[in-house]
Amino acid sequence: MDAPRLTKHRAKRLRRTMTLPEVLLWRAIRPSVLPIGRFRRQHPFGPYILDFFSPSGSLCVEIDGYSHGVGDRPVHDARRDDWLAAQGVRTLRVQANEVLGGLQGVVDAVMAALPPQSASPTAPPEGEHFRRAIPQLEK
Repeated sequence: MDAPRLTKHRAKRLRRTMTLPEVLLWRAIRPSVLPIGRFRRQHPFGPYILDFFSPSGSLCVEIDGYSHGVGDRPVHDARRDDWLAAQGVRTLRVQANEVLGGLQGVVDAVMAALPPQSASPTAPPEGEHFRRAIPQLEK
């Protein structure tokens, strides 16, 4: 889904200023580490910026800090989640303190939220990087 130019610029800026929980989770789920799915960080999607987004799994992972529980933030977050659901994107909300205190449990929850990948004998699983063997030329 295309996003407005301002949203794209904000997403680019947010990629450079990620919070500690975002950095820790990104290190654990980035494409070169996680064996299934492929995530993008601070991904612009319509009017919103998703902390982490898996296009193949239609999954958004949001890390919520303290501010997400005060004021009108819960209402705003619910409206955002409803809009994403209408676009076919599921949202997994994770508390920042859960990432800081139990990263592996959060990674396990993310893995469980992704749909099972169908194994294809002709293509490697998405997110994995393979080096093709180049046959040696005989002399």
